[in-house]
Amino acid sequence: MRWIQVNKKISMLFMAIIFIVVLSACGANKEANNGAANTSNNAATSSNTAEPAAPAEEEELTITHKLGEAKLKKNPGNVVVFDYGVLETLDKLGVEVAAVPQDSLPGHLSKYKDSKYTNAGTLFEPDFEKLNALNPGVIFISGRSSEAYEELNKIAPTIFMGVDTANYMASFTENVTTLGKIFGKEAEAEKELAAINDSIKAVNEQATASGKKGLVILTTGGKVSAYGPGSRFGLLHDVFGVAPVDENIEASTHGQSVSFEYVAEKNPDYLFVVDRDAVVTEGEKAEPASKLVENDLVKKTNAYKDGKIIYLDPNYWYLAGGGLLSMPEMLKEVQEGIK
Repeated sequence: MRWIQVNKKISMLFMAIIFIVVLSACGANKEANNGAANTSNNAATSSNTAEPAAPAEEEELTITHKLGEAKLKKNPGNVVVFDYGVLETLDKLGVEVAAVPQDSLPGHLSKYKDSKYTNAGTLFEPDFEKLNALNPGVIFISGRSSEAYEELNKIAPTIFMGVDTANYMASFTENVTTLGKIFGKEAEAEKELAAINDSIKAVNEQATASGKKGLVILTTGGKVSAYGPGSRFGLLHDVFGVAPVDENIEASTHGQSVSFEYVAEKNPDYLFVVDRDAVVTEGEKAEPASKLVENDLVKKTNAYKDGKIIYLDPNYWYLAGGGLLSMPEMLKEVQEGIK
């Protein structure tokens, strides 16, 4: 009897121990599950309440130019260009444009005659209706389009980018640098300018070392105009270093009207000729300027005798100029001509 009682006590004690162990395990599991749930809930709450990253604001630029001030977004779309020097620079920097005047495009920019580009009118008479419909982000103009500035500026921020012939390189450099800034092409613009400056130095040294003097003339309709320092083609003297045969030529837009007697009297060592008719005459092809220039009077000059009458490409010198495509070509023509 006593043995039975002892066994009963042992059994009850064993069951009590098992019960305690089970209760402890359940509590631990519950606590673990609650902890995991809380962690999951906290993560979900954190994820749900996190603020989305705010989009970076578009950078706004303020460009001061000859005719006023323009405020525009960096990398504007639907770019309109009324200056072929600017068009050259944008082309070289890889910036797409939307509209250009297509009627008088220089040969080296003929790809912009494609129908994918809007014909913006002419350099002197913009097509305001088309431009309004295009909703451009920026419009670039120069001297030929300057009278339309106020009207164009109502359509989109309009920036004057004509080259200052009295301060050519500073003006040219500023224009290229500004375009690089507007379109995020600063490094590319700097690289192109550095290469051009190296070429200018070489040509300038060559021209200075020669000790010879030059004259620039433009021919059109059988007439002749001369250009000197500070003029439209004055960079040949002011930048490229060719000494002028006449320091007193009037620095006007259309040059100083001269005769071939004047050319013979000044007797230049280099005679540079810009044939305007070659790029502006409609219908029949114009006669080459050489027929007009190489007459009996000019044949008396050093330039003719030494084979130094240099016919400059009017696409670069007359229609365009002031851009990253024309400037290297102009340098090459002068360097080859004065060898």
